[in-house]
Order: sequence, then structure tokens, then C-alpha cells
Amino acid sequence: MAFLKTEAAVRVRARESAWRSGLAMCLAAVAGMASAQSALPPQQPSPGTAGKTLQRIQASGVVVIGHRESSVPMSYVANGTPMGYSVDVCLQIAQALGRHLKLREPRVAYRMVTSSNRFDAIEKGEVDLECGSTTNTAARRQRVAFTIAHFIASSRIVVQSGKPYSRIEDLDGKALASTAGTTNIDSLAREAAAKAIRVRIEPAKDHAEGFGWVVDGKVEGFAMDDVLLFGLRASHSRPEDLKVIGKPMTIEPYAVAFERDNPELKAVVDAELRRLIHTRELHRLYDKWFTSPIPPKGLNLGMRMSHLLVDSLKYPSDYVPQ
Repeated sequence: MAFLKTEAAVRVRARESAWRSGLAMCLAAVAGMASAQSALPPQQPSPGTAGKTLQRIQASGVVVIGHRESSVPMSYVANGTPMGYSVDVCLQIAQALGRHLKLREPRVAYRMVTSSNRFDAIEKGEVDLECGSTTNTAARRQRVAFTIAHFIASSRIVVQSGKPYSRIEDLDGKALASTAGTTNIDSLAREAAAKAIRVRIEPAKDHAEGFGWVVDGKVEGFAMDDVLLFGLRASHSRPEDLKVIGKPMTIEPYAVAFERDNPELKAVVDAELRRLIHTRELHRLYDKWFTSPIPPKGLNLGMRMSHLLVDSLKYPSDYVPQ
């Protein structure tokens, strides 16, 4: 019996010794692998992972801003110089890109774009940041990326100040105008149908014509993006004769567009927008362009920040469901 116990004990000790030996060999192998890995140079990103936009900026030291010609006060040209609220936002982003790429002094170049070619310009690498009055939509996100919205437009109605109108329901049975080929003319029809009011919608060839019809009394109201309505009103010889009324009929989040499928670029752009929001620099830029005199004529739009934009800036996000 004692012999059997001794033999069993020997077998147990042998197994324990073998297990410890195997464990030691495994640990040594792991340590060797770790040592070998630490001796390797840091892994460099493959040529395609950095993104074309950042590669261009790194190579040239230039950030190309795509701007609009006459989207006052978002992005326009005055006295030969591109300017506006969106342009100022993009100038801040350009500096952030320079810091990220460790450029001593990034330069900015401008390229004019239109509503029809702005996304082509991004896809072709002709512009790095599109800084206009561009709405973030699901369809557009198939072509470009967007950052956090810095402005929210909405379709509203301008009427004569002397008329007793404050909401679309007050215009039941009246003639209204909107510009042909815009989303506004469709949203006006939908809003009227949803509220069961009768309106006759006259399509204008452009914003100036529709606005002029209100001034001349040919129609009772003109529906368009509120920022454009305030711009038209401010440009009128007697702004006090006109007022913008009604609740928003649409929500149009304007945002800077840039190359899609580029996580590094998007991270830098989004971080800069959040910084502008949290430090309230964005609010100061807003006041500069919407509640103060602006070039070239010193017009003041008198357009305070909407509740929609105020609320959205409390929780900065690039999420747009549609």
C-alpha cells in the first residue's frame, strides 16, 4: 500500500514538473515575441488609408475652400473677396487641419462652386471643404461627408408688415408664391394640405421675382428658406415694411461638406466644430454675419439665432435621419 502511494505521488510530481516546464516554455516564447515586436519599427499607414484630401494638403500646404457667389450671408463674394458665415467656419477648420498635419502656416485658396457642381468638385479633389449653404441629406451623403450643422434654415413666409398675418392659417384663400424648381414650393403645398387651408401657389422664376410680387401686392406671401428671406428683406429699401412669419415648414441643416470615407479627416473637422461650439466662437461668428452690418452695403439681417439651432448646438452631432 505504501509503495502504491509513493508511486502515485511520484507520478503526480512528474506531471506537475512537466506542466511547470511547459508553462515556462510558453512564457518564454511569449516574452520573445513581445521583445521581437518591440524591436520592429512602428507600423506606417498604407498609402490609401490617409485619405486623398489630407495627402493633398500635406504635399501642397494649401487648403482649398469651395465658396458660392451670392449666398448672402452664408457664402458670397464682395469686393472680389469670398466671405460669409460658412467661409469663416471653414477658415477655422483649415487652421485645424494645418495643426493636425503639423504645417507651419497652412495657406488657403478659394474656388467658386455652384449648386450643380459643388459635389463633383469634392469628388474630383478640386476643393477640400465646400463652404456654402448646403443641406446635409441622406442622398448627398452617398457622395460626400458632412460635419456638424452650423446653421439650420427652414422654409417660412415673408409678407407685408401692415397685413394681419402671423401664421400660414391666416393666409387661407390667398395667393402665395414660391420659386419654381425648389423644395419650398412643394413644402408649401404640403403644409397647406396638412392644415386644410386653401392657397393658390404662383411659381416665380427666381427669388427676386417672388419677393417683388409681395412688395407690389400681387401675392400675399412668398415662401422660401428663412435666411434668404431675411437677406431679401434687408436688401429692400424699407425693410420694416416686410416681416417673416409662420413656424418652420421644413428643417434644412447646413453643414460643411468634404471627402467621404475618410475617418481621419472627419475626426479633425468634427473636433474643430465642437471646439467652436463649446468655446462659443461659433456664436460670435453668427452674430458677426446675422445681427451686425455686413459687407458690401452694411446691411444688418437682424436674424437672431433660431431655437432650432440653439437647441442643436447643445448636443453637437452630424446625425441627420434623412
